[in-house]
Amino acid sequence: MAKNLRQKYYARKVQRLRENNSRNWWRNIKQLTGMKTRSTHPLTGLANLLYDGNMEALATDINKSFLNVISHLQPPSADAAPPAPDSVPSEFIIDQSSVEIKLSRINTHKAQGPDDLPNWVLRDFSCLAGPVCSIYNASVREGFIPDRWKEAYIVPVPKIHPPSSIDSDLRPISLIATLGKLLKSFVGSWILERIEDIKFDDYQYGALKRRSTTHALADVLYHWHRAADMGQPVRTVLVDFAKAFENVDHNILISKMREFDLPDVIVRWMYAFLRNRRQRVKIDKTLSEWIPIGAGMPQRSLLGPLMFIILIDNLRPGCLTHKYIDDTTLTETLEKAGNSHMQLFVDNLVKQSTNNGMKVNQRKTKEMLIGSNANNQLPQLILNGTRVERVSSFKLLGVHVASNLKWTQHVDALSSKVSTRLQFLKLLKRSGASINDLLCFYTSVVRPVLEYACPVWHSSLTVGQNMRHWSRCRSAPCE
Repeated sequence: MAKNLRQKYYARKVQRLRENNSRNWWRNIKQLTGMKTRSTHPLTGLANLLYDGNMEALATDINKSFLNVISHLQPPSADAAPPAPDSVPSEFIIDQSSVEIKLSRINTHKAQGPDDLPNWVLRDFSCLAGPVCSIYNASVREGFIPDRWKEAYIVPVPKIHPPSSIDSDLRPISLIATLGKLLKSFVGSWILERIEDIKFDDYQYGALKRRSTTHALADVLYHWHRAADMGQPVRTVLVDFAKAFENVDHNILISKMREFDLPDVIVRWMYAFLRNRRQRVKIDKTLSEWIPIGAGMPQRSLLGPLMFIILIDNLRPGCLTHKYIDDTTLTETLEKAGNSHMQLFVDNLVKQSTNNGMKVNQRKTKEMLIGSNANNQLPQLILNGTRVERVSSFKLLGVHVASNLKWTQHVDALSSKVSTRLQFLKLLKRSGASINDLLCFYTSVVRPVLEYACPVWHSSLTVGQNMRHWSRCRSAPCE
């Protein structure tokens, strides 16, 4: 009886919804499986814990906390901008059709920015591309950006659940005006085209075309496995930068852009974008006061990662250094009875990072010795007067890597994560979901977890690990 009722409910609420309204289909699927059970805002507990439920006080203090991170940095100086060009090169003139395409593809379900202009208006009235295009070209030509496009709502997203500290457990995500975001996408594409033509760091795998976390992991593991096969131990340091995107010094960034020989029209526009910015924290409908900010790059935007990889391109401490945007890994291959120079490389890293305006987070930076004959008696590394913790495993770009280069821990983590999602699949089957709906859920929610970066680690699994992993992959949605 209960089974029949569940099937009738599914047929009435969800059946055929995937083809007609995929957003509502996912909403109902999450409701049926219990995937989304949180009924209160994730920061409600933090507000109750520290502020007796006062969300306004919480938003104000979060805004001040984000500002304190960059209080030591100065805004871009008045003479940092290049002079206005006599004319704008044709490749930096935006055509109306490109603007109309971008407007017509706006996701109306995403939150609007501080300009309070609904996204559905911009999408449904994409015929206004002509005036918008004229504003964009004037902005690029004159090096001027409307103040409203430089304002941002900051949504604090918890790094852990539940968060207990506003200083360490929250990540700032910027919501800016959609029209400003579209203009930034044009400028970002111009920058990307030009830095790819430059001799960029071969070991930077983030924010560039045809590079990914899988490429970064494959190259790192290749060097580590090759050393292990030759009987040479490896000493590696996994570096974490403190508040990487928030600590971007605009004066240094403008200087770096000039070193990359980016056109003056782009540098001038970026200078205008970085000056006189403001932000306020937004928690549901609660808003803090506006505060001016003179440093940092907005997260979740195209320009943020591009500017950051330009900033740290010269971060080369003297040893093999892999980078994925701000994730940096140092590798030193040791002779069997040789001495290590990693302390020198770490000191060089700290010095170069300081010159770039970045701070290394000694608390989250870890060291790992790889290889069966690694000398555990090597002196521990010192970073900013603090010993670097030596670990036997580390989660690198989403993959658990062990010092013995075996994948037991990674397979266990995958199995644990996927077990919960497979349970959701069973709940959907009991609810009367069709085979096509089960398959859609499986390929969207379960399979990506199992196959993430699998070219890096799957070929090294044991027979038992391989059977365990692929038994999860082959769990038929219709069983």
